[in-house]
Amino acid sequence: MSDYDIRPLGRKCSATGTDLVPGSVCHSVLVEREGKLVRLDYSEAGWPGPPSDAVGVWRGLVPPTGEPRREPLDAAVLFRCFEQLLEEGDPGREGLRYVLALILVKKRRLRIEGSRTGADGEYLQLIGVQGEGAWEVRDLQPTDEEVETWQRELNAYLASEWH
Repeated sequence: MSDYDIRPLGRKCSATGTDLVPGSVCHSVLVEREGKLVRLDYSEAGWPGPPSDAVGVWRGLVPPTGEPRREPLDAAVLFRCFEQLLEEGDPGREGLRYVLALILVKKRRLRIEGSRTGADGEYLQLIGVQGEGAWEVRDLQPTDEEVETWQRELNAYLASEWH
């Protein structure tokens, strides 16, 4: 699996050069240029339709300018938070542990080594990519709403405990 470095939404329409207005519709495409993926953003008025060589095409809204930017989550901080949540063993934070484990797998800080079935469900067996662990986190198989709730709880937890 490859990682791609794709820039965030631009400020100007790639076709007209006009500013992208907060709250307005924006069309974005990924195209390959000189062996690299390049993002192009268009206003509704400047959108010529997807180019024939588009790798990806999507539509969204230009975010408000006053909205604070979210800093990327640091994998080392998240890993320490994960270890602390495991040590605490609070059943009420099982969802936080699960979401954090998946984030760390995505960030390639944890690796899923397997799974096992216990009396109360499936468990993900995890190890740290630098040889830490082994840990188990119950595979909760949550709904989208549960994941959103746990992500909000995790954000609040990280803001209060880890900043």
